[in-house]
Amino acid sequence: MLIDTTKMSSRGQVVIPLDMRKDINEGDKLIVIRKNDEIILKKSIPETALWSEKSLAKTWLNKEEDEIWKDL
Repeated sequence: MLIDTTKMSSRGQVVIPLDMRKDINEGDKLIVIRKNDEIILKKSIPETALWSEKSLAKTWLNKEEDEIWKDL
């Protein structure tokens, strides 16, 4: 685990220390999570990976498809 400090500019910009942005490239999206007094940055994953199993089940699982695929 790495720990470091940084400052926020008057425009709300924060510099991620060089040794902590080794796998982050210019233009990469980051997820910002605020939980009470913590602010967490996470490297974004493709949007399709954020879909929940429940929402995918609604899209893909239905009786018509079950009938089509049942003998495979």
